[in-house]
Amino acid sequence: MSALAAIALGSNLESRFGDREANLREAVRRIDALGEVRAVSSFYDTEPVGYLEQPRFLNAALVLETELKPGALMQELLGVERAMGRERTRVGAAIAVGKGATFKGPRVIDLDLLLYGDWVLWSEELMLPHPAMAERRFVLEPLAEIAPAWMHPVLGVTVREMLAGLGRDS
Repeated sequence: MSALAAIALGSNLESRFGDREANLREAVRRIDALGEVRAVSSFYDTEPVGYLEQPRFLNAALVLETELKPGALMQELLGVERAMGRERTRVGAAIAVGKGATFKGPRVIDLDLLLYGDWVLWSEELMLPHPAMAERRFVLEPLAEIAPAWMHPVLGVTVREMLAGLGRDS
């Protein structure tokens, strides 16, 4: 049985694929192999958030129809990041997440699984919906373009409503 997944994409470094836009396009191409990409947002040029000493980002969102379960999909997304040259190192700001830490420094590609149908899942490996999505304009703006009525299964509001509730500096 297939499900719809919302995935955020970001890039702020050049790579062997080209500039930030080329990185996003390559990631979309690779993600399409995990199911069928149903929609891709415009690309948004954004300031870094959290760790500010890095280049500007290009962000987007997509909706994927997939047969993969959430954990398997997340592992495949991490595989796409690795294959494209993403190195999850201790460069940049470390932000605690569960028992691990995620690092918010410069990267060729960043893929976040935001929503998977109406699933709610909290484990060390994966949290659904993504715990910070409701606070991030760089996530909500592209997602609202392609899936404005998608309901956050915990907050009970749509992507459009989450975006409308953000301040301008989010």
